[in-house]
Amino acid sequence: MKQPLNGYRVCDLTAMISGPLATMQLADQGADVIKIERPGAGDYTRLASNRRAGMSASFLNNNRNKRSVALDIKNPDGLAALKRIAATSDVFVQNFRPGVAERIGIGEQAIRDVAPDIIYVSISGFGENGPYATKPVYDPLVQALSGLASIQGGADTARPRLVRTIVPDKLTGYVAAQAITAALLARANGGAGQHIRVSMLDAVIDFLWHSDMNSQTFVGDAMAQSEAASFIDLIYETTTDYISVAVQTDDQWHALTEALETPHWRDDPRFATPADRQDHIDARLELTQSRLREASAEYWLERLEEYGVPCAPVLTRSDLIDHPQIRANDILLETEHDIAGRLRQARPAARFSGVEETPVRGAPPLAADTRTVLADVGYDDATIDALIETGAAASADAGGEQ
Repeated sequence: MKQPLNGYRVCDLTAMISGPLATMQLADQGADVIKIERPGAGDYTRLASNRRAGMSASFLNNNRNKRSVALDIKNPDGLAALKRIAATSDVFVQNFRPGVAERIGIGEQAIRDVAPDIIYVSISGFGENGPYATKPVYDPLVQALSGLASIQGGADTARPRLVRTIVPDKLTGYVAAQAITAALLARANGGAGQHIRVSMLDAVIDFLWHSDMNSQTFVGDAMAQSEAASFIDLIYETTTDYISVAVQTDDQWHALTEALETPHWRDDPRFATPADRQDHIDARLELTQSRLREASAEYWLERLEEYGVPCAPVLTRSDLIDHPQIRANDILLETEHDIAGRLRQARPAARFSGVEETPVRGAPPLAADTRTVLADVGYDDATIDALIETGAAASADAGGEQ
């Protein structure tokens, strides 16, 4: 059985992280993703630090299994070539600021004129309406506006803090990929080609509401989040390393008190029920921390597991590579890249039964596939040479590489 999206083509004009991550999910599942890039420059992440042989880790980790075509879409011939590629595609994805795609001639209607049933995808930062719609956007700004930074601070009155990974960017990528497959399914069932709009702000607020906005759920009866918040992470010090311990149910709480040899905690009215334990979370976590600080991580992990208490070691980025749980599930994949050499990456998280293993193609050099793709959509060699000669396109074999 082939990959689930084998046979679908995606015309990808996205850059940075959110869009490229979305289209890489599709590429990992078998779609032919054609990444359209600016000649001579390409996706900005090609210039990021942490590089080998001219290839950045950031670009490699968000653009595998794609093909790269370099077109100057401000050039009429380059724009015409892009539209010819779009005409052969099932999905068109762009993450320009609202209004930009229309100004440069690749808005929904312009693309639908050449591909009437295409799935057209617009990824934005703050959404298409409102006073922030056309503002430049980066991940920290969305963390700030969405409430995520305040939640990470621990309470409304505490100093807001950023999550130390680009949650809005990456979450938006996953939301967009899921929406694209849903739209393809609807079209396969006789529906029209959809216009999907996904903003980073939408994605994060939706994400937060499922667990972090209970205090704002009952209209007319909102509460200040600081009244039931904790400033303490579920990360505990021991005499050696850090560990994480998390309990929810009464049985798990009782097991924890047995493992820590503190059965008298069960008689404390502050901890009598799950709701009580949540309302007095700081006191509970402080007591837990004071006990765990008395012995080693190895001792506590063994003892907690013996009593059935949910727990885990806190791994560094280097530690996780060799952890037996990661190895047992083959989460990390090593491949050979033609330019960057031996790479280690996470394999796609979703695995499909009965699907044959497809060799992973590393992220492409800039303009590596220009000639092949243009030939696929009907250009002859002489016309391709002319496009490259005039600067409307670039090819790696004609000096167009990064």
